[in-house]
Amino acid sequence: MRRFDDEDLTGTEFRECDLSGARLVGVVMRDAAIDGLVSNLVVNGVEVTSYVEAELDRRHPVRLLIRSEEPADLREAWRQLRQAWATTVERVRSMPEGSEERRVDGEWSMVETMRHLVFVHDAWFRRCVLGRTEPFTAMGLASPFVPDQEALGLHGTAQPSLDEVLIERDLQALEIEAWLAQVSAEQLALRAPVPDDDRWPPYAKGRSVQQCVATVLTEDWEHHGFCVRDLDRLAREQAGS
Repeated sequence: MRRFDDEDLTGTEFRECDLSGARLVGVVMRDAAIDGLVSNLVVNGVEVTSYVEAELDRRHPVRLLIRSEEPADLREAWRQLRQAWATTVERVRSMPEGSEERRVDGEWSMVETMRHLVFVHDAWFRRCVLGRTEPFTAMGLASPFVPDQEALGLHGTAQPSLDEVLIERDLQALEIEAWLAQVSAEQLALRAPVPDDDRWPPYAKGRSVQQCVATVLTEDWEHHGFCVRDLDRLAREQAGS
């Protein structure tokens, strides 16, 4: 266990770190931001995760649709997500040229974010929901911790344009929409047909079809939020300059 005593960690950034079981005692924490998979978080004796989740559901009702076990709800969730992205694409096209390629605070650019969603679709929909075993889309962008990326079919040096990524995203959207149009609640409850090998994602086996679909939609919603957050900051910087 690593222990920090009387350390000044002002401005410290923890990225892709596992802080499970961490204890922060007698700390000063102002203007801090936490983004990630957070559960059972206790602040000054109060478990706050349920409050955070309830507030997120209130602000973003699409989250309730994403978690639903009803096909009609999932179809509506996907429609809303697609519309949100369409609005954001229109926005970035109105910004200075190259804005879609700009990174903010080391986060993925808009193009990189959408490339990651191409990867998510291949991993969690084509592989886990449809049971396919073909290589992933070459332009897809995985997180650094995903192993054997070349073996998956990913090209680490790929630099597709926004329009090229949008074409692939549209093709994947048609795939999901066609599947959602005919799936039943009974099929959603079945165990996902994840291929029996050691390829990514390793922790999908045993999940239901609905859980895998919800992962695709949740990733889409979360990363759209990250993208809008960064475009807001980029727009402020551009206005100031």
